[in-house]
Amino acid sequence: MADPQDNRPGDEEDEEEEVDDASYKTIKDAVLFAIDISASMLERPPLSDDKKAERDSPASAALKCALHLMQQRIISNPKDMMGILLFGTEKTDLKDGDNTFQHCYLLTDLDVPCAQDVRQLRDLLENEEEAEEILKPAKEPASIATVLFCANQIFTTKAPNFSSRRLFLVTDNDSPATIKQDKDTAITRARDLYDLGCTIDLFPISQPQQSFDRTRFYDDLVYPTSPSDPDAPAAISTATKTAKSGDGITLLKQLLSSINSKAAPRRALFSLPFEIGPGLRIGVKGFIMIKRQEHVKSCYVWVGGEKPQIVQTSTSHMADDTARVVEKTELRKAYKFGGDTITFSPEEMVQIRQCFGDPVIRIVGFKPMSMLPLWANINKATFLYPSEADFIGSTRVFSALQQKLIKSKKMALTWFVARKNASPVMAAIIPGEERYDENGEQTMPPGLWLVPLPFADDVRQCPEQPAEPRTTDELTDKMRIIIEQLQLPKGVYDPSKYPNPDLQWFYRILQAMALEEEVPTNPDDKTLPKYKQIDKRCGEYIEQYGQKFDEIFSVVGRSSLSSRPKAAAKKRPAASAAADDDDDEPKPKKRVKKEAKIKDEDDDDGPTDAQMAALNDKGQITKQTVAVLKAYLSARGQSVSGKKADLVDRVQEYLEGKGL
Repeated sequence: MADPQDNRPGDEEDEEEEVDDASYKTIKDAVLFAIDISASMLERPPLSDDKKAERDSPASAALKCALHLMQQRIISNPKDMMGILLFGTEKTDLKDGDNTFQHCYLLTDLDVPCAQDVRQLRDLLENEEEAEEILKPAKEPASIATVLFCANQIFTTKAPNFSSRRLFLVTDNDSPATIKQDKDTAITRARDLYDLGCTIDLFPISQPQQSFDRTRFYDDLVYPTSPSDPDAPAAISTATKTAKSGDGITLLKQLLSSINSKAAPRRALFSLPFEIGPGLRIGVKGFIMIKRQEHVKSCYVWVGGEKPQIVQTSTSHMADDTARVVEKTELRKAYKFGGDTITFSPEEMVQIRQCFGDPVIRIVGFKPMSMLPLWANINKATFLYPSEADFIGSTRVFSALQQKLIKSKKMALTWFVARKNASPVMAAIIPGEERYDENGEQTMPPGLWLVPLPFADDVRQCPEQPAEPRTTDELTDKMRIIIEQLQLPKGVYDPSKYPNPDLQWFYRILQAMALEEEVPTNPDDKTLPKYKQIDKRCGEYIEQYGQKFDEIFSVVGRSSLSSRPKAAAKKRPAASAAADDDDDEPKPKKRVKKEAKIKDEDDDDGPTDAQMAALNDKGQITKQTVAVLKAYLSARGQSVSGKKADLVDRVQEYLEGKGL
């Protein structure tokens, strides 16, 4: 989730406004990876000839996930801290000579990641000898209580003032405590972490022989809520399964998906009273669940010196006539009305902006869901979740309202003021049901969605569209077959599986420059269609559709062309005609663009390879007639069947094979 300060609804032009709500402040995050290094975590799956078979051990996959998250944090969250703690290792090293926490190895200290940390972790994953030396499991498993106590010390010393501190625990051992005393000690250490404001996120891994059972130990250890925001919606992660030989399940992808879902700390955009009726109020919090990611310029860098330095920016206002620095107290805000400039004092501006009352979400009525058109959405929707901080019993009332709206298929019309000095908005509250993915993991918690509605001046009339020829039933049936062959698996499009290619390419360039690597040249665009699979599935049906389309609409096209009036022949000037009669020399031939047509259509040999390659380089190969293309392909023993687009593709393939 992005910084809520950049997504506050209402008047976004007010840069000088002071906001008291702590949820709008920038929250620095500290993440500590705790990875179990045991014999089962280091065990690789059996070798297989299948290209999709699993290759990484659970510990290696967890380290690759940490590397992936570290590379993301360097760019997206440059002020956040991250560290990697290995437990269950034979070596004991905490970077400060302290051997109190046995079988704990601090691979990367909790600090702001730098390029050296990324290179060190990448070298460890590529160097097997160094990995075997560090990732050597101890004969006896490490105590979870010791690991939690060690994490507590790291958070206390390295990130004492951070508002978000989280421990990512990756393990396949669902019962690390052998006796009840060990479990009680671990629960006490976990409670200490929770009291400190830290969150424990468990990423369980199930082995092929044994599934991970949370009820045996970790249900009493891991809290599902966040200490900084206990009312935030949270889902319990299901166990990630290791791959069997050749089954195509990738442990790394599953771990990356689980970790990315919790990569950003949960924090509310706003906390407001929700007025359902006169005298009936509950507390709710708003969250932005989906937001477009963009290129973020975090700082300016001065490169004029010996070493690049981050620029410390400052802003000052200057007078136009005297170039004198204008203090903030001398500034007045003004509006132009009728050609005059009307100024207001800060107190008057506050009165004007707060004339709509305090921030609130107030229901003014209910309407059927069918009355809400699809286009009536002018801004991103906000997810509402109950909060017990101000009103006890809010969760029950909120749940009753949500279930009633779902049962009645209705929406609530509301008066919405997001914060102080914000403009009021009319919004629709739509109920949202709980959703799960194919693995049984929650993808969306149950709640309410607040959708801003447009005012009258926000609605624009669509321009009149020209009448277009309608298709026939026969063409519709053929197109239905094509669409059925192009359906995605399970008929569901998941946008989270298709990263923004422009953003990923931007990150790759920054990463290569920061790590002093070779800058890549070929971007990886997963949004490009898979043309080979499309041709394999429905290439034959598309050709049949095209032939039938030509049969049906060719008659219409010829009749429309034949009905057009012929252009009148242009008369030659008399002087020019007399001059031509007096001239004994032969008349000059009409000039024809060589690029448009090289040879006459009656020429069986067609253009040469060099000429066709020149046309291809200029992008004018599509301007050649079908006769010229067929003559060129026939002279070289190529197939001449198909439409013009097929002929052009065949010519380009032939030129590529020749290296032209």
